[in-house]
Amino acid sequence: MRDLLSRRGGFPAGAEPLYAKVQNRNLGRETLMAAIALVDDDENILASLKIFFEAEGHTVRAYHDGATALAALAESPPDIAILDIKMPRMDGIEVLKRLRQTSNLPVIFLTSKDDEMDEVVGFNVGADDYIKKPFSQRLLNERVKALLRRTKGAVPGAENGDKKPLVRGKLTLDPNRHACTWNGDPVRLTVTEFLILQALATRPGYVKSRDHLMDAAYDDQVYVDDRTIDSHIKRLRKKFREIDDNFDAIETLYGVGYRYNEA
Repeated sequence: MRDLLSRRGGFPAGAEPLYAKVQNRNLGRETLMAAIALVDDDENILASLKIFFEAEGHTVRAYHDGATALAALAESPPDIAILDIKMPRMDGIEVLKRLRQTSNLPVIFLTSKDDEMDEVVGFNVGADDYIKKPFSQRLLNERVKALLRRTKGAVPGAENGDKKPLVRGKLTLDPNRHACTWNGDPVRLTVTEFLILQALATRPGYVKSRDHLMDAAYDDQVYVDDRTIDSHIKRLRKKFREIDDNFDAIETLYGVGYRYNEA
């Protein structure tokens, strides 16, 4: 699979986000229009979501199985993907595992209502968010908008003026390019992982509770539990230890939260 990362930043090559500001006719306010990939083997869910998101102004592509979706996401990456976990040929977990080898594409998982293990595994392989079936289309839409807003901050020119890279010892975070390096080596982070690490590294030595990290990484309208933050921290450590076996910059203070220790 060809490398999906643009040299200019962390977004897939040739897939700089298609964000456009459009006027919402009903609410009279600006929203984000994006290319959305829907992956689910349930034809009814695919059809209803496609109609819904297209009515919201998005461009939608639908796929019925994981293997077909993976090839399409590699060839023509969207701005965001919504993946069902249980699918024929290749399930959503395997799709995301392979996708995360080359891309930080924002991903929302659709999980079974009572299967908490799906959520844990999903976050551990790099999902940005999840929503349980059965779900409200409006709720899913809010999750999509929240993730797009978080992603927008990593798009060059999306904010008022460029932000200076954050340098903390061996760590460098460049929010303008959504780029992260450790001792000069690139570390590929998802949107959520980047925001959590940025929140920790902004004030080294200061403890950040899970609530603080939730506020930094998620929209006000999105609720996540403590396990979600813990899973993202676990994945962050794993990524850095793949480069540096001695990485210990993220410290856990049990019962309190986390802090970044500048080397």
